[in-house]
Amino acid sequence: MNSADRIEELKIRQLTNQHLIQPADKMTVIRDLCGVQAQFMVNAMHSLKIRCNDFDENTIVDGLAKNWTVRGTVHVFAQSDLPLFIRCNNGEAYRKNEWGGYTFWNQRDKWALTPERQKYFADIIVSAVTESPYTRDELKELCRSHGMDAGEEASMFDQWGGGIRELCERGFMNYVVQEKKAYIASPEFKPIPEEEAKLEIARRYFTNMGPATIHDAMYYTGAKQAEVKNWLNQLPVESIDCEGKTYYYIPNGKAYDNEIPTCIFLAGFDQLMLGYQKKESLYLPQEHLRSIFNLAGIVMPPILLNGKVVGKWKKKNADFTFTLFETVSDKEKKIISNTAENLWDSISKITFE
Repeated sequence: MNSADRIEELKIRQLTNQHLIQPADKMTVIRDLCGVQAQFMVNAMHSLKIRCNDFDENTIVDGLAKNWTVRGTVHVFAQSDLPLFIRCNNGEAYRKNEWGGYTFWNQRDKWALTPERQKYFADIIVSAVTESPYTRDELKELCRSHGMDAGEEASMFDQWGGGIRELCERGFMNYVVQEKKAYIASPEFKPIPEEEAKLEIARRYFTNMGPATIHDAMYYTGAKQAEVKNWLNQLPVESIDCEGKTYYYIPNGKAYDNEIPTCIFLAGFDQLMLGYQKKESLYLPQEHLRSIFNLAGIVMPPILLNGKVVGKWKKKNADFTFTLFETVSDKEKKIISNTAENLWDSISKITFE
């Protein structure tokens, strides 16, 4: 098999395993992919829409949770997977409202919460969200009414997480699965030990996002090379070699006899972009890298045409804008337009740039 055919095979396997060729039910998709990244909920919902054969806007959030997980980023995932992702220092910190030790947050220069004050406000916040969901602004106002000063507020509600994130990561609460930032008490669960959880995530990764290289797995999980190699030694992986790289996968019984879809509208922060080393992507030509992964850390929603990123898309109400990175034929533009019309019920305007 020549190099081009081998790359085609890798793409078909990855697209199939990620449910972009063969959609599956919501819970299968969300578990297989270890959740979907959800800085913006519209992206997470679209990521599920293009993969699920039972997508329903009215029920899509049922059984899901939202919290910090893989790579320390916010994901929507199966609520039953809370023990897998919210590990609470091997369970030792599970729902522990004590803050006297060293943490990433209390060592920051502008951290203003003493252990006693953090405990005090944590009690207030957890008690509130146990009764009903609270938005971020509502929690701020509640804490102010109990004497929180500006410095303490900046620490507890730091834009990158702060004390609120610590409460989420200790199993007290989750985000509400919606666009607006709000919090709700987490159901009780028993965290999985760190190494066991990481190995299970690696198992899902090589089963449902593989074939993938060691660099791909490092990029997706944030792990070091030695850790990924250790996982591979424990997992029943097989491998494919292509262009000097070794791609690992766990056989899952799927057939890879379908062709690559002509056009796919991937989500922003889609797993097909984040699941593999972006500088070694099989789909994203490097000359288009910064058009998808911008310097502000945003991953734009790509247009995948015949397995290659040729542009990005934007939807505002019923208006669509397709920004193309290279020359596309009129026939291909029609395919892109038809794909959009098949995904969304009403489109009033389509613009190509």
